[in-house]
Amino acid sequence: MTIQPHPDRVIIFDTTLRDGEQCPGATLNVDEKLVIARQLARLGVDVIEAGFAIASSGDFEAVQRIAETVGTENGPIICSLARSVKADIEAAAKALKPAAHPRIHTFIATSDIHLKYKLKKTRQEVLDITSEMVAYAKSLCQDIEFSPEDAGRSDPEFLYQVLERAIAAGATTVNIPDTVGYTTPSEFGGLIRGIKENVPNIDQAIISVHGHNDLGLAVANFLEAVKNGARQLECTINGIGERAGNAALEELVMALHVRRQFFNPFFGRPADSEAPITNINTREIYKTSRLVSNLTGMLVQPNKAIVGANAFAHESGIHQDGVLKNKLTYEIMDAQSIGLNDNLIVLGKHSGRHAFQNRLQELGFDLSDDEINKAFVRFKDVADKKKEVTNWDIEAIVNDEIQQTPELFRLELVQVSCGNNARPTATVTLRTPQGQELTDAATGTGPVDAVYKAINRVVNVPNELIEFSVQSVTAGIDAIGEVTIRLRYQGRVFSGHAANTDIIVASAQAYINALNRLQSSLEPNANQVGDRQSVVSV
Repeated sequence: MTIQPHPDRVIIFDTTLRDGEQCPGATLNVDEKLVIARQLARLGVDVIEAGFAIASSGDFEAVQRIAETVGTENGPIICSLARSVKADIEAAAKALKPAAHPRIHTFIATSDIHLKYKLKKTRQEVLDITSEMVAYAKSLCQDIEFSPEDAGRSDPEFLYQVLERAIAAGATTVNIPDTVGYTTPSEFGGLIRGIKENVPNIDQAIISVHGHNDLGLAVANFLEAVKNGARQLECTINGIGERAGNAALEELVMALHVRRQFFNPFFGRPADSEAPITNINTREIYKTSRLVSNLTGMLVQPNKAIVGANAFAHESGIHQDGVLKNKLTYEIMDAQSIGLNDNLIVLGKHSGRHAFQNRLQELGFDLSDDEINKAFVRFKDVADKKKEVTNWDIEAIVNDEIQQTPELFRLELVQVSCGNNARPTATVTLRTPQGQELTDAATGTGPVDAVYKAINRVVNVPNELIEFSVQSVTAGIDAIGEVTIRLRYQGRVFSGHAANTDIIVASAQAYINALNRLQSSLEPNANQVGDRQSVVSV
């Protein structure tokens, strides 16, 4: 895949699996990263930043497996982050080797505050490191991206020198990060404009932007950057990431899609051109958002732009009347344009495995035979309990089943007794990692509290429950309930997720899911590697 230095469209660089995964509690294991990477490829992203290969053996494996399975000849560019250090660059190159289109993304800080307190280096030393390490990366990979970390707070004159050095050494993309979400749109646009005007060899590279949402300005900053010549946007699904998160992919893509007439002239096109500004298949947006939310345990707020539950909902009588007469009165985009289709009944308890498999394919799921079998058993169980099984129900079932958290503790039985004049009591039976079945009981302030206390008595791993959230997938008393929880243990946060028509069972399964993540992080041979190096946010 060759991307020209001045494309007539915007390149979408997705960093959900690198920067997004750094969000506390959003840690993904290798199999979960692979599931998301496959969906990102279906979504049509141009570049997938699959991880930070040197950070841990788990990150290295994730980058390598994504390079092997998703980084095909017709697939996206697969990228790994690397500090401007030889060991980092070598690890990235090795992990990316199976990819048809690999990219090494190397960085070094350029702001005076980072140079003084973090790097303890002079400006000249940073210039020399930039030239040396970009050239070294170029000797291992043709596609090199360079980022001056904290560019938003760097001296522009020094930034111009660093970028000129990076491009001269072989960088084909230069990324301008607003690492701490500090800049405003006019400032960020001016920074990009200044780079175009003052870096002599800037015509040999694509200008990219990366930004955090600490002041809620990330998307606005990026759109201003596009107006001033940026042609790659580094973003995440649902805007997840460090602190307040990153610029949200779905918001950027739909802003450029809905407001094409406004943005077209900045690409030298006629204002009324219908040519897409990105390569994103917008009908995959909602599905991707749901998948990332379920696997990371990061819930999407109801009023979130584009993918929130209320994004296309209308309660005001005036709004309802207008929408019924003509949707354009209060809707600037069609819900179907992001893949949010009518929630029709498609399958029932008499449906067979073949029909179920066809529906999974229509919904965009690419599952192994074993995963289909597991999901079909869950589907039949739900179909026996519900008269109407919807596409959303099926998505919840599948997303719950395909999570690959190591099953160290297994829930065998949960039983509760509660009422307005009774003390909530729970009995649970767990199968331990050693294969033992242990049963215990506890009382609590409510049935879920009692279940969690009983589980803790069996597991005996100190932890603090810091979040408990329940969502209904569909309407009705027989709806599937999705439970997401977060635990804190020794300063680290672990998420758990489960879906079931019985909310108590879902609560217990979500708790076990989080405990398994916690336990696997403590075991050296577990799928999830807990001993990670300090990971940075470019």
